[in-house]
Amino acid sequence: MFKNWYVLYVKPKNEKKVAETLSKAKLEVYCPTIQETKIWSDRKKTVEVPLFKSYIFVRLSEKERQIVFNFPGVIKYLFWLGKPAIVKDDEIETIREWLLSNDVSEYSVTTLTPGDRVYLKNSMLGGKEAIVKEVGKTRVRLILEDFGVVLNMKIKQIA
Repeated sequence: MFKNWYVLYVKPKNEKKVAETLSKAKLEVYCPTIQETKIWSDRKKTVEVPLFKSYIFVRLSEKERQIVFNFPGVIKYLFWLGKPAIVKDDEIETIREWLLSNDVSEYSVTTLTPGDRVYLKNSMLGGKEAIVKEVGKTRVRLILEDFGVVLNMKIKQIA
């Protein structure tokens, strides 16, 4: 049975909880997280937060897609160009590799503007299939086309 990675839109601030619940139900789920430093007037704390706010990835067959609505916190699937957004396996793997590397120090995500056409110029991901919008001395902008987002990364050092 062929399975795809789908993008689920979940209740805000419920990404990790929904991912854990789906995982306990033996579903393959991925909620990429990053370490973020929160600063209050009296203290500083490093916390783990989702990379994509209100989104998680779930790997299912087309027939299994409706099962996720049995779990609290799941709102809907993300659609792109009228179809459920499907993320390629290598894009999921690329996100995992970035997060495991120590070269990325700052992230932000913005929506993709339809019609933007870019190509891979240069990156720390040499040999990986990726679509990059811009590479500066300390920044890389990668487009995850099937997901419909632009991922901006501040790089500590480009080799």
